[in-house]
Amino acid sequence: MNRLDKLFSEKKNNILNVYCTAGYPKIEDTNTVLESLQKHGADIVELGIPYSDPLADGPVIQQSSAVALQNGMSIQKLFDQLNGYRKDFHLPLILMGYLNPVMQFGIENFCKIAKEVGVDGVILPDLPVYEFENLYRKYFEENDLHFIFLITPETSEKRIRKIDELSTGFIYAVSSSSTTGNNKQITYQENYFLKLQQMKLKNPVLVGFGIKDKETFQCACKYTNGAIIGSAYILALQQAIDIDSATKLFLDGVLR
Repeated sequence: MNRLDKLFSEKKNNILNVYCTAGYPKIEDTNTVLESLQKHGADIVELGIPYSDPLADGPVIQQSSAVALQNGMSIQKLFDQLNGYRKDFHLPLILMGYLNPVMQFGIENFCKIAKEVGVDGVILPDLPVYEFENLYRKYFEENDLHFIFLITPETSEKRIRKIDELSTGFIYAVSSSSTTGNNKQITYQENYFLKLQQMKLKNPVLVGFGIKDKETFQCACKYTNGAIIGSAYILALQQAIDIDSATKLFLDGVLR
């Protein structure tokens, strides 16, 4: 069973997905970050593949991507780092990236190796629904990789239904039509979250963008299955002397 399916069958609420950029702060830190997130209470880890033009990301994650690229991170390097990590890492792992680098690597090859190293799902926010459904869906299905789509408060109900039909794993509900790390109060989006709850979608829903602390995490969890934290954790790593201590302090502030 895919680890995401197992998690959602066992835990229905207050699911915490934490985003981190592969190869950040230093190129050799990827697995240390994974281990620390598992140790201190994350339910899912979303590992970002650094890219020079990350359209959906705000300045904090953009900066972390730039540093990771300068460090020498690439898709192949990431797969090399993940090779064998599953003997100690048991959480669901999602790769989040952009279409251009994955296309250059080869989507079929990307999916095949992702399965081999133990990846559970993929987010490519700039892969259009039509292209996924008609050209690439088979590669993800063949390799038991869930594909996760994003929706926003402006997404029509018809399109949300279509995305719910195509998605596996969960639906990523962007809290506002902006970039990651925005300072908009997600409490203003409670009608949007309530609408998603009332639609009774087949997939679990996790809220992202603007989730940064216990208050915003709990607000998202009132209406959905959980939330995704990215920029706030990257900032914690940016200022960290020790990754494990910084991760514990950060997650304790969200979960305890």
